[in-house]
This record gives sequence, C-alpha cells and structure tokens, in this order.
Amino acid sequence: MGEASSIEPLKFNVSDMNEGMLHTIMELVSDGIWDWNANTGFVYRNARWYEMLGYTPHSLDNNVLTWENIIHPDDFPQVMALFDDYLSQRTPVYQAEYRCRTHDGRYIWIEDRGHVLARNADGSVARMVGAHRSIEDKKRLLEALERRNQSLEALVEERTRELSRVNQQLQKQLEENRKLAETDALTSIANRYRLEQTLRQECERSQRFRQPLSLIAMDIDDFKSINDHYGHALGDAALIQVVERVKRSLRAGDVLARWGGDEFIAVLPDTSLAEARTLAEAIRQGLSEMPSVGDFHVSMSFGVVQRFEEEQQTGLMARADQALYRSKIAGKNVITG
Repeated sequence: MGEASSIEPLKFNVSDMNEGMLHTIMELVSDGIWDWNANTGFVYRNARWYEMLGYTPHSLDNNVLTWENIIHPDDFPQVMALFDDYLSQRTPVYQAEYRCRTHDGRYIWIEDRGHVLARNADGSVARMVGAHRSIEDKKRLLEALERRNQSLEALVEERTRELSRVNQQLQKQLEENRKLAETDALTSIANRYRLEQTLRQECERSQRFRQPLSLIAMDIDDFKSINDHYGHALGDAALIQVVERVKRSLRAGDVLARWGGDEFIAVLPDTSLAEARTLAEAIRQGLSEMPSVGDFHVSMSFGVVQRFEEEQQTGLMARADQALYRSKIAGKNVITG
C-alpha cells in the first residue's frame, strides 16, 4: 500500500500537445469535437462531428462558415452573442444549446461547449477547442413528458397535427413573403433591403473572424440614353441582361444586389481588394461581349473597396460610392479601387 500511494498521477496540458496527437485523440472521443485555429481560420472537426449530422466525415470545408451555415436561423443571433461574449472574456465559459441542420435538411438539438487554449499578445483568440453533443433525445423526452401531462392526449395530438399543417402553410407563406420583401422585382436579385441586412451581417462576421470583406459598386454608363432613345421597356431588358452577365463572374457566396436604378452592389465575403479588382475586371470583360442595345454599347464603371478594421457598413458603402464616382470622372468603363 505504501509503494502504491507514492506513485504520482501523470499530468499534462492539452495546449502543450502537438496538433497531430490532439487530433488523433479527438477522433477517439464519442462527442463531435472541433479545433479552431483563429489565426489561420482552419477548423478541424473529428469524424463524430460529421456523423452526428449525417455527413460523410471530413466532407465539408474546414472553416467557420461551415459552422455558421448549419445553425438554425432563429438560433443564430443568440449563439453568436454567447460566442462573442466568451471570445471577449465578458463571460467565463462558452456553452450554448441550439439547432443544427443535418445532411437531409432536418434540424437536431445540440449542446456546444468551447474553451480557449491560447490567446495572442493583443488578447485575441489564437486557438479554441470544443465539443458538440446531441441532446435531441433529451429534448424529445421532455416533449413526450409534457404530452403525457395533458389530460386529453388524443385531442391534443389531433390539434397538434392541425397546428403543424397550418404552421407549414404559414411558414411557406412567410418564406414567400420574405423572398418578395428581399428580391428586386425586375432583376430577381437582392434588393436594397436585403443588401443592407447582408452587409451588416458580413461586416459583423468580418470583424468577428478577422476575415477580409470587399465591395464592388457598379453602374451602367450613360444608361439614361437607352431609356431616352429606346424607351423604358428596352431599358428594363438591358438591365436584366446586364445582371445575367454580372452573375456569371461572381462566385457562390457572393451577393449581388440592385442598389437603385442602374446601380448595383456586389458583396464579396472573405475577399481581398486585389481579388475584388480581378472580379470587377472579369465583369467588365464579360460586358464587352454583350450585344449592343440599338446603337448603344453597354459598359459599366466600378468602385472597389475592402473593409477597414472596425469599419461599419455605412462607411464601407460611402467609400465604394466615392470610388465609383471617381471612375465616372475618369472616363467611364473604368475600375477604381
């Protein structure tokens, strides 16, 4: 007994482990484990994380956008608020319960916990690990217990089915109304309302994850001449053709919106100024191949900007508009930024 009591337990610090060893251990854990390197943006997720949501292991992009995209829209603001509070050290722990979308489109409840392993010299997060655990069964059990406490279970079930049917109809109608509220009627791209919402969210995401965000402001050169010479019907048709040409050069994840009249804004997440200029040049070249409208050759002027640290959406939009104005002054069919 004396010899056994003299043996000290093995001690180690997770933050001292190399990345390969840590990820090997993560694969052995039954929970869905994630490991975020905030300085590079790389997020490692073990096989169980994927399997919990019905995905093939390691089949999604290793970045924070993958996580954001599976969070239920109704839960997203609260989750981000909890996450930001922990990153900024306003709260001592990060723990959240929310719904995640599975591979087949359903949502399941998960519990998410995380812990910062290391911070940079300025206090920002360098590395953080955490775990997803399914609490779907617990949620379902609570729902079942609540149903059993109802005095008229059969009637409740019937009403629940009816309410579900009505809810689906309402959700469908709400979705249709949302699309109408966010879509430009002529071009079927995002309207000004959706642009403002998208830009606010992307500015917050750019600040949160320290990723670049760029804008391209563009409008059709001398568009008034088309309307004056050929009428508004042909002018509208030209707008639709221009939008189709612009969309060919944009990528999945980019948002094209009609700011007003013949002016458009492209929101480019995770995009540097140089990359945005390349996209603008691709759009400009694509428009050069567009058939003329009568005697009028369609071209656009462009203002390209990248978001500054701490810059709000109003300031970013103002700088894009100023860059566009400089292109107009410079002779049109020009890229400034």
